[in-house]
Amino acid sequence: MTAIGSEMYTLSVNGREHHVRDSWIGESLLFVLRERLGLPGAKGACEQGECGSCTVIIDDKAVCSCLVMAASAQGASIRTVEGLGPDGRLSDVQQSFLDAGGVQCGFCTPGFIVAVHHLLDSNPDPSDLEIKEALSGNICRCTGYGRILDAVKQVSVSRRSTAKDGAR
Repeated sequence: MTAIGSEMYTLSVNGREHHVRDSWIGESLLFVLRERLGLPGAKGACEQGECGSCTVIIDDKAVCSCLVMAASAQGASIRTVEGLGPDGRLSDVQQSFLDAGGVQCGFCTPGFIVAVHHLLDSNPDPSDLEIKEALSGNICRCTGYGRILDAVKQVSVSRRSTAKDGAR
């Protein structure tokens, strides 16, 4: 017997189907990712969509997972920070953040990394203004943003160089 208010639905996260059972229909995607699916990369800070620490990509849009009801994401493709690197390795953006020193306490880092992936997947050669605009929904209290911006520029240049070399 299923409890009153309990639901079951399926989410596609990082290319895998996950059955979410015995959930409350109003649970946020952030809660479901962290507590039900064991994907702790997205962080819960403000729970109001103001800080960006819970950023995920849903159907090619960067969104704050704290503002999305998990059940409403059925049929969508969800990517979290855990699903960005190939075979569990660091993605180029993650490595760039490390190389540039764009991490300090690390709390906001997953949200920034997801936002940067989203930016560079849609705009491989962003201007400084476009980078700042794309990251404006993410807040960092430690780095002062300079090294984060450096990391984005480094990976952007690296990707363009790799693409140019591959085209030859």
